[in-house]
Amino acid sequence: MTRVCRLGLACLVALLALSACRGDETVTAYGAADKIWRLVEIDGASAPFDATLRFPETGQIAGDAPCNSYSGAMTVPYPWFDAQEIVATQLACPDIDAETAYLAALTEMTLSEVLGDTLILSTAEGRKMVFKADG
Repeated sequence: MTRVCRLGLACLVALLALSACRGDETVTAYGAADKIWRLVEIDGASAPFDATLRFPETGQIAGDAPCNSYSGAMTVPYPWFDAQEIVATQLACPDIDAETAYLAALTEMTLSEVLGDTLILSTAEGRKMVFKADG
């Protein structure tokens, strides 16, 4: 094997090792894991419905909206937030409009901040969702 080839192989092995060590860089690793976050405020007003948010595994979100449970992907590094591929069960209920508004707001959020038992999701345009950890 030539010296250039060995160096290239060594670099490739080093890059693979670094990517394996990277770990979770999402909001989950910055204090959001292992908690159930309950929505308490949306856009400056008390939440008029019950909704929760969890981070069950790296790169995933889940929770209960006013009518249905939901799950989705969230893989951007902290402090960014990007809820993607949200799917929900399909139960009908009187609060379906609130659920639609909640899930739409969740997908608009672009920043996250964990402050102890408070999780704040926000947008550059000023929208904000405030969650408190249960327990």
